[in-house]
Amino acid sequence: MKKILLVEDDPNLGMLLQDYLQLKGKYHVVLCKDGEEGLRAFTKDTYDLCILDVMMPKKDGFTLGKDIRRINEKVPIIFATAKGMMEDKVEAFSLGGDDYITKPFRIEELLLRINALLKRLSNQEKATDEQPSKFNIGKYQFDYTAQLISKDGDQQKVSTKEAELLRLLCIKKNEVLTREEALLSIWHDDNYFNGRSMDVFLSKLRKFLRDDPAVEIVNVHGKGYKLLVN
Repeated sequence: MKKILLVEDDPNLGMLLQDYLQLKGKYHVVLCKDGEEGLRAFTKDTYDLCILDVMMPKKDGFTLGKDIRRINEKVPIIFATAKGMMEDKVEAFSLGGDDYITKPFRIEELLLRINALLKRLSNQEKATDEQPSKFNIGKYQFDYTAQLISKDGDQQKVSTKEAELLRLLCIKKNEVLTREEALLSIWHDDNYFNGRSMDVFLSKLRKFLRDDPAVEIVNVHGKGYKLLVN
């Protein structure tokens, strides 16, 4: 049985979601009424997925998402955002969120997103086991499993999405990684918001690798990106 952390300040909606998901028989749902309570619950237990309302008292969902990502960079997070708030959706992905759902939403849609996320995570773990996890990038060493970029004894921790993106670039070193391939492989959706999120991660990766002039991540106009290592 998968364990879900649900943080929702509307008690009626929270209890409705909790009851519905638990009646499906596959999930145990821990319900918290605000961000502070949600963080306490997350630090005391292990969860397979988190659902975070964005607009909450004491600690909003985005702040809670940041706190959770500092503790666990891999647990899937779904943000419940305000309807029509594009900036909320962009923010959700830039913080390392895996999906978002806009209020009001159908409970059946939320269940489909939960199932898809957990299935995606399982498939990624299986695929990762079959691929190399350590790469040399010029003067850098990249350990995908440990999510570390190393150079001359210095280490830089990277986020899960950054690690996944750099791994794809390493596998296709000096070749074009198409934008669609990267988005579908990591986010399983090449929509605008995921694209904006990936651009942020690429900028961070360029900063991490900037001290070696022989290494560069370049844009290939109209196609995607290329990790150049001379």
